[in-house]
Amino acid sequence: MAERMMDMQAERTWSAKWIWGGEEDRPRNEWRCFRKSFDGPESGYDEAKLHISADSRFVLYVNGTLAGRGPVRSWPEEQSYDTYDIGHLLLPGRQNTIAVLVLHFGMTNFYYLLGQGGLIMELEGSSGVSLVTDNSWLTSRLPGQQASSPRMACQQAFGEVIDARELPEKWMVEESTEGSLTPSVNWEAAREVAAVGDGPWKKLVPRDIPFLTEEKVYPAAVVSLNEVRPPAYMAAFDLKTIMLPDSIWSANPVAYKGFLAVQINMEKDCSITVGFPTGTDGVVLLDGKKAARSYGVQPERYDVFEAAAGSHLLLIENESGYDHGASWHLGLDADAPFTLTRPRLTEQTAAQPDDRQDASKEQKEVPFALIGPFATAERTEHWLESPQLADHPLYIQLRDGELPDNLPELSSWIRELDERLYTDQDVFGSSVWQTAVRPLAVPAQLQRMVVPAPEPAVLPGLAEDCEFVVDLGEQRSGYIGFELEAAAGTILDVYGIEHIEGNYRQHTYGLDNTVRYICRDGRQSYLSPVRRGCRFLIVTVRQAAAPVKLYEIYMNQSSYPLPERGSFRSSDSLLNEIWQISRRTTKLCMEDTFVDCPAYEQTFWVGDARNEALVNYYVFGATDIVKRCLDLVPGSGSRNPLYLDQVPSGWNSVIPNWTFFWMIACQEYVEHTDDSEYAKSIWPAVQRALDAYYEHIDGNGLFNIRSWNLLDWAPIDQPNRGIVTHQNLFFMKAMRLSAALAERAGQPEQASVWQERSKALRVAVNEHLWDEERQAFLDCIHKNGRRSERFSVQTQVIACLCAASDGERKSALERHVLQPPDDWTQIGSPFMSFFYYEVLAELGRSDVLVNDIRLQYGRMLDHGATTCWEMYPSYDENRANSDMLTRSHCHAWSAAPGYFLGREILGVRPLDAGWRKVQIAPEPAGLRWASGAVPLPGQGEINVSWSLNEDKMQLSVTAPEGIELDIVWPEGVKGNAEVKRVFHI
Repeated sequence: MAERMMDMQAERTWSAKWIWGGEEDRPRNEWRCFRKSFDGPESGYDEAKLHISADSRFVLYVNGTLAGRGPVRSWPEEQSYDTYDIGHLLLPGRQNTIAVLVLHFGMTNFYYLLGQGGLIMELEGSSGVSLVTDNSWLTSRLPGQQASSPRMACQQAFGEVIDARELPEKWMVEESTEGSLTPSVNWEAAREVAAVGDGPWKKLVPRDIPFLTEEKVYPAAVVSLNEVRPPAYMAAFDLKTIMLPDSIWSANPVAYKGFLAVQINMEKDCSITVGFPTGTDGVVLLDGKKAARSYGVQPERYDVFEAAAGSHLLLIENESGYDHGASWHLGLDADAPFTLTRPRLTEQTAAQPDDRQDASKEQKEVPFALIGPFATAERTEHWLESPQLADHPLYIQLRDGELPDNLPELSSWIRELDERLYTDQDVFGSSVWQTAVRPLAVPAQLQRMVVPAPEPAVLPGLAEDCEFVVDLGEQRSGYIGFELEAAAGTILDVYGIEHIEGNYRQHTYGLDNTVRYICRDGRQSYLSPVRRGCRFLIVTVRQAAAPVKLYEIYMNQSSYPLPERGSFRSSDSLLNEIWQISRRTTKLCMEDTFVDCPAYEQTFWVGDARNEALVNYYVFGATDIVKRCLDLVPGSGSRNPLYLDQVPSGWNSVIPNWTFFWMIACQEYVEHTDDSEYAKSIWPAVQRALDAYYEHIDGNGLFNIRSWNLLDWAPIDQPNRGIVTHQNLFFMKAMRLSAALAERAGQPEQASVWQERSKALRVAVNEHLWDEERQAFLDCIHKNGRRSERFSVQTQVIACLCAASDGERKSALERHVLQPPDDWTQIGSPFMSFFYYEVLAELGRSDVLVNDIRLQYGRMLDHGATTCWEMYPSYDENRANSDMLTRSHCHAWSAAPGYFLGREILGVRPLDAGWRKVQIAPEPAGLRWASGAVPLPGQGEINVSWSLNEDKMQLSVTAPEGIELDIVWPEGVKGNAEVKRVFHI
């Protein structure tokens, strides 16, 4: 590790060029192959380091062996590159082949900013660079990969539709195609697109964290089998890009008004259902008339029409005030056969979409036409109100049922759809909307697919499609793979979800977590290069012309490389299980940064990471990933001086508290590691943000800003315009801790400035935001001066945490925290509970803390949780419908027990920077015994074991030499301590 870190710090001089292929610089969802063969020296390689980066993601192969994935997320101004030692994969005296699959997104999201397609690579040995990317490399689009596959989510890129009948199996190695059963690749010379420092990538910086793990894990079991029938037609659309093509450059939400139109040609009179598996709020009209009836549990909606034989025009209103970008799903099903054709709405030919398609690629007609958009807008700041779009007269007439034939002036509003923004290969829609389901018993032989045995599972031949559900045993994150034998044209659909309970499936509305694989003939295997999170795989086999043999289905689990250094056990088995799911959650949410969740977002939310870092310190002890997360935040300063709440991201969104948590986390990291050099390096960025936020102190000395003023999903009075109390309190604390950071950075004058400003804000908060009658802090003062009438537990918790008051006010706040009035807003998320637990710990009420953990997390376990949920089930915010107990079932902002059980029950707490002095102060909280380990930031761990018999405690502590231990017994307890030492290498 030390050698790798030294390597990373060395500045490289590159001779390679960025290369790409095809005619487009920024193709949408293009998977492109690159390959170069060369002869290895007879004497072999004493050293072979391969330096590589790509836009947007790459999969590296050396002589056919998967050697790495990357790069880690980064700002384009500082594009990250990886370095791999590949000497063991190279063949001396023989031909070697390096191949790279590059997945270029072609649009901005929450973890990537649009640059342009590119690959750069150098092979370096002891005698220098021997191979570079240039125009001698071969390249090709990956045959069989469909660029029109659905967008996974607004936060993410794309899923995949793979037609293996076109997919070359061994494209990554030089081999003869004679006798091959798979297609060959039409290679062309790559083109050089930029030198290092040119193009979007202004600088190449070495990867600053270890490589992620990748281990093959098999599922627990096949848990259900069904014969199912999908609707006759399903499709997915990228409405955001259809309406605003230039919106690919940002991840900001947009507003628009328009219609999709399609001609439905019915063979005979029948009922036809128009289905929206992810919902729609718009008007749906068949020949200008609304549906006879509608049904569906939110967000799903299904409109039923009665239609006579012949041709009918279906118009679907698409109005959104806030579309962040995701797949929008539409289906049709009828009692009789039908076809779809593009409607001829006027005599004038429809306007064409921007033609950015390869000329060599055959165009596929999209049966839908776009009418509009009649109005559009981009919401450039999250806290702005949704744009109010004007209603064009033609839009109103269509919405009211007027037929296009009666509106000749409509001709200039008709547009064809870009075929890449539409697909009828819609796995998500076909999995959510099933028009018939017949449950079947699972044959024992079907379980063969989930065990590493040579015999395959043979899927039953059914009249309809065969669907089976695989339980991975727990939440997972990584890459889905399978091996099967099937006839050409057989379709294997895979859809990952997080929760099944009884007959209830929690569909991932807002996340198209799917793969479609169209088989070639014979035995074949596939490993998806797209990262996904889920627990259950809903697998559906469609159009099977012969028996399908499934040899295996699995996931390559991928996460930050973490030994399980921390541990916790106690006399309470429930707490033990809660600690385990907290650790598992934290691990699954540690990729190349902390991520919001491995399924829905895979986004680094800045504020979440502060709490997640603390949990990580106690269960894993990793520090590289924390430093990396802290360092990524200032990169958003060129986009917003207040810093974005998720980075690197194309969404211009600011939550002030998230920046304040980042400031606090910077100081906590420095204290945890005793790294004064880091304090010096990060201080200028912290100071810039402090200065930017301080500009929003008003005439009363209060922090007053228009922004996304969020703390908890619960209905706190926290308007996006005005003075929000919890935000003022956290700014006060951030200034105080930043002053300590400035001191560590050798900036005593700045330390004094921010200490004084923190004190001044404390005075203003107490003067203007305290309610004397309720003896509590109010939630806010609205922009018009109205004081909030609502009071919340959250605000009082934060006031305690940030040391807002002294004396009687402090005592009142503590009473409110311990016994909150029933009519106050109660805590609504595990994220907020972290701060609540911090206060309880300060008050010495570990009994209340532990009881709340038992209650809240015990509810998750009651529903089969293997990881911690994003939300408590008592609030409706951020959920698609009331049946959902939470949105994400794996969310590390909720893993607080992993921190507090070690800190409070084991009682292991640092007393100085770098853990040179450590307090051991166990808190029994009703337990008979507890034991565990807490990692240290340097070498080793502190192991604690205690047992309590009435008022006598037996304590055993093992700690590295040189660490001073301060043992504190619980109140009223007599103790006997045994201290053991381990020695440093």
